[in-house]
Amino acid sequence: MSTANTPFSRRGALLAGSAALAGGIGLAAQARAAVRWPENTSPRALTPAQRAGQRVIYSYPGLTPPARLLDAISGGRAAGVIFFGENIQSNKQIKGVIDQLNEANEDAPIKAPLLLMTDQEGGLVRRLPGAPEMSAKEVGESADPEAAAEDTGASAGENLLSAGMNANLAPVLDVYRKAGDFCDQYGRSYSKDADVVSTLGAEFITAQQATGVAATAKHFPGLGPASASENTDQGPVTLSTSLSTLRNKDQLPYKAAIRAGVQMIMLSWAIYPALDAERPAGLSPKVVDELRTRLGYEGVTITDALEAGALRNFGGVAERAVAAADAGMDLILCSARDVGQGHDAVAALRDALADGSLDGDAFDAGAARVNALRKSLA
Repeated sequence: MSTANTPFSRRGALLAGSAALAGGIGLAAQARAAVRWPENTSPRALTPAQRAGQRVIYSYPGLTPPARLLDAISGGRAAGVIFFGENIQSNKQIKGVIDQLNEANEDAPIKAPLLLMTDQEGGLVRRLPGAPEMSAKEVGESADPEAAAEDTGASAGENLLSAGMNANLAPVLDVYRKAGDFCDQYGRSYSKDADVVSTLGAEFITAQQATGVAATAKHFPGLGPASASENTDQGPVTLSTSLSTLRNKDQLPYKAAIRAGVQMIMLSWAIYPALDAERPAGLSPKVVDELRTRLGYEGVTITDALEAGALRNFGGVAERAVAAADAGMDLILCSARDVGQGHDAVAALRDALADGSLDGDAFDAGAARVNALRKSLA
């Protein structure tokens, strides 16, 4: 995977920042996964933009959050913020930024913490200085992999907490196929053995969430089959894996993660013809239903980067945000380091709710899951 020509690629930023450190879900199915809104809050009491904003994660450029972001937060039009290497000078500096964001959030109508997240997988993929230093591959190859997975999960959570964050977009649960392929080339996969990935992923999740930091299993239903050049940040990827292999190999770690109580699951932007030949997983009601109905997941779903090259044939920010929400994705990840991207997603969701393109009850059920997660991290 080359990142030299994709400075705004989410995955490219993962590795660039690490280098610096080193040196249709159906309406019935959605209803089954619904939870209550925070006490004394009703989605119908919110403005249309506030209602839409409960499903959007923002990002911003540089070290200082722009006034537009603070305004979106205080105005109740944001569910959270994702942080990148370019946003972080030190734990002390980003803690100061987070204090600003939390202060703005005190004026928001939803009385729940923001989701403040980053990618702290370990090894090369770290936004914050420090733990966990071991990559998933190093954990899998260690003398005591289960102890190492537990330690990396706990240390990731403690590191995020020290910076004021409460959600980690980790662990990766992709089961790689051969040395040097997409999931192995940067040490992001625990193993080629699905049972090993299941065990170690669950250990990481349990240990991290015990610190009070939400974990995110990714990238459902699995990027393990991807070759080294099949990078969804850069362009469309189709993985012609059989349904049997997807269910009996690639999805096994997600079953273990769900049993471990994982609080978020990120879906891939690859297309899986065995499940849906037309749409990437995060835009596919069929794939989301696979997760919700077949695997029984009731927690929060989150997209991968909305600006990914894999979505080049699926419109712009507005079309992608609406399609993802319509498919059953709870959180829309606007990670282009551009506050305007988050604003555009909120506006699109607001308009789609107004014109009936999005079902209001299903939309509010997703927002309720998100807000229940936010409340749990208080």
